Parts: sequence; structure tokens; C-alpha cells
Amino acid sequence: MNGRIVVEQSGNSVVTDLGRFRGPRFGLPVNGALDQFSARAANILAGNPDNAPLLEVTALDFRMRADQDILIAVTGAPLTLTVGGREQPQWEPVSVCAGEAVAIRGIHTGLRSYLAIHGSVDAPLLMGSCAPDTVIGFGLKLGEGTVLGIRRSVAPLRQPYFDIPLFRLGFERPAMGSELVVDVTDGPDVAEFGDTASLLFASGYTVSGHSNHIGLRLGGQLPERMSNAEVLSRGVPVGAVEVPNREELLVLHRGRGVTAGYPVLAVATSLGLDVLAQARPGDVVRFRKTTVAEATLAYRAAMRRLESLRTTVNTVFKLLGVGDEPGWRELPPAIAI
Repeated sequence: MNGRIVVEQSGNSVVTDLGRFRGPRFGLPVNGALDQFSARAANILAGNPDNAPLLEVTALDFRMRADQDILIAVTGAPLTLTVGGREQPQWEPVSVCAGEAVAIRGIHTGLRSYLAIHGSVDAPLLMGSCAPDTVIGFGLKLGEGTVLGIRRSVAPLRQPYFDIPLFRLGFERPAMGSELVVDVTDGPDVAEFGDTASLLFASGYTVSGHSNHIGLRLGGQLPERMSNAEVLSRGVPVGAVEVPNREELLVLHRGRGVTAGYPVLAVATSLGLDVLAQARPGDVVRFRKTTVAEATLAYRAAMRRLESLRTTVNTVFKLLGVGDEPGWRELPPAIAI
């Protein structure tokens, strides 16, 4: 551990990663960052592996201070990011000098942001993951005064003239808004809803304030199950769109239990889950039908965008000597002819 970060205003924040992939076979939810695309991007922009521990900040304001120079990146929901009182861009690497306060304010048009630190932070692990699990009481939920160990210091990287931004990577950010479109594939029980299954795509559903990382509750026009047969408890996927009663839909997210006994009408795609991670209470969700093949192509395209970003960041960091010696050399003076 080379230094430390002190949390001065915690809001609603945790240390997490991409999830506990071995958990479900042992009856534990996968958990992890709910907006996986934004979490991966934050780590890439900070020069970390995709699955490095990072901070997930939900809805409320957050502030921290490091005792050493660090490099950070903040992605996810639109917000105001300041470092030492100066506003800084999201979705770009940002230098932080020792003692400067890093503040996240006014998360809007979305719900969750991700703060990655070059070299990552120290966090306890369970089955190889630091992802919190509220059911068993594991994980690092941040509070005022929480101290996090940082593994690497990075000298300030700033353009010396007029403080012009050093990084302008121009990465295309995911669209966010109060009306969200979520792609879903057919669920295993779609036939049991007969013609009413099409109601899922006919109108919007309003996100309930009782939604959380386990699942989102949605009110609206509900498909009706034609069968009265009991549904036995069984394994259910992350993203399952269930119809537990005639009052609301339930979309299971990454904190879901591994078994359930409600009919599964549809399953949200991986990218659809990222969209749902940014849904605020009162937002309207519209479902769009897709196929497994189409969803796979869309996911691969998103991963290629992240790989392209990684290549760009690695090239820039190598030239600047972030994590290594500088890869550039001073050019010789021009020779007068």
C-alpha cells in the first residue's frame, strides 16, 4: 500500500467489481457493478484491468481526499465532478494532486456512477470478488471516515498552458434519459401468457421507488398468465422478467437470488441490464424484443468499443509514462539548411 484515501462524504457508495462469477453454483448471487459497461470503461480509462475494484456511487453526493497524487476516471450517470474545486470531465482520465478533494455532485438523468483509481484500491475478497452481498452481510460499504488503501501513485498530468484538458479521447457515452429502452429475449414461460405476452412491448412501465440491486419493480399494463399450474422453484437468470402478481413486473438484477418460483416472461440482455442499472424511480421503461443472436452481436460490438478504448488509453499512458517509463523522446532540434 503506497497511500490512502479518506472518504469525507459517503452518500450511498460501495467498493465493487464485476461480480462473483463462482457464486451462483454455491447459492450466492453474482452481484457486482450494476452498470457493467460503465464500470469496465472507468477501469480502462484509469489504466486498470476490467475487473479491478472500484467505487460505485448511487444517487447521492460523494467526496474523498487522497494523501498522494493519483489518477482517476469517473463514468456512468451524468454528474458534476470537481477536483480541488475545479470542474473536470467524465469519461476521461483525470489527475488529482495529494490533498485535493474529489467530489461527485448532482447525479441526474441516471442513478449510478463509477470512480476508478489507477492501481485500484484494497478491498476484502470472497470467492475472488469484492462485490458486496447484502444477504450474507459481506462487502465494503463506505461511510464518512472510511480509509481505503491505494496501490499506486501517479504524478500530476496537466497541460501547462491555460489548464487545457490533456485527454480528449472522445469515447461515445451510453445514452441516458427518463425514458429507457431495454432489449429482452423470450423467457422460458412466454407461451403461458398467450396473446397477452405482446402487452410487454405495447406500452411503458414506470420504475417503482422500491427497486434496488436485487430487482426492479415496474408498474403498467401487465401480461396475464393463462395457466393456473404452480411454478416450482428453479434456477433463474439475471435479467429475468417475472410476473409475480397482477400489480407489477419484476426484473431481476445482479443481486437476485439464484432460484425463484414465478413465471419468466422474458429475459433482459446484458446491455439491457446496464440500461436498467441507470433507471431512477419514476422513469419509464419500454421493452424491445430481440433474439439471442442479435443480443450477442450487440454485446460483442460494445466489447469491441471498450477494447478500442483500451488500446488508445494504453498507448497514451505508455507515452506519458503512467505505470512505466515514458515512451516518448525529445525530438532533435531542426537543422538549418
